[in-house]
Amino acid sequence: MVLERDPAARSKAEILCTYPGMHAVWAYRVAHIWWGRPPARLAARILSQLARRATGVDIHPAARIGRRLFIDHGTGVVIGATAEVGEDVTIYHGVTLGGRAMSAGKRHPTLGDRVMVGAGAKVLGPVRVGADAKIGANAVVVTDVPDGAVAVGVPARLTGRAPADDRDPVDQHLIDYMI
Repeated sequence: MVLERDPAARSKAEILCTYPGMHAVWAYRVAHIWWGRPPARLAARILSQLARRATGVDIHPAARIGRRLFIDHGTGVVIGATAEVGEDVTIYHGVTLGGRAMSAGKRHPTLGDRVMVGAGAKVLGPVRVGADAKIGANAVVVTDVPDGAVAVGVPARLTGRAPADDRDPVDQHLIDYMI
């Protein structure tokens, strides 16, 4: 999966040894299993904190994360307790999937399948980001993003449909603007 999504990745050995996002997800998977067993919740939190210190990625063990999550570079990524992340999602460094309130219940975002969240973006509150959507770098998303849409800016605004290829949504927005 990493070899497909990261052009800088040169080998499986390099990925296994040097990708902190992968290490954080592995630790999360164990912590999430422990979180489901109440006597082991303290151990789950301790493991998640050790992983945070080692990788710079903070994933709460209660979060729900689908298969093949790719966290590129990793440093500064925060995924809150009630966050839900679909399958084949790509998250870049400095992303926060966080809450806006300290109330009980669902307070973190839900990302659909194949979502891309650009570096430094913040997705806050119990919002839904639809499948195949793209969030531009440093965007602040506080409202729902429909399937296949591109959201950029502060606060984020929709700029159209996600490009069919892998171009950055901000670059695509600029191209669309210039045409």
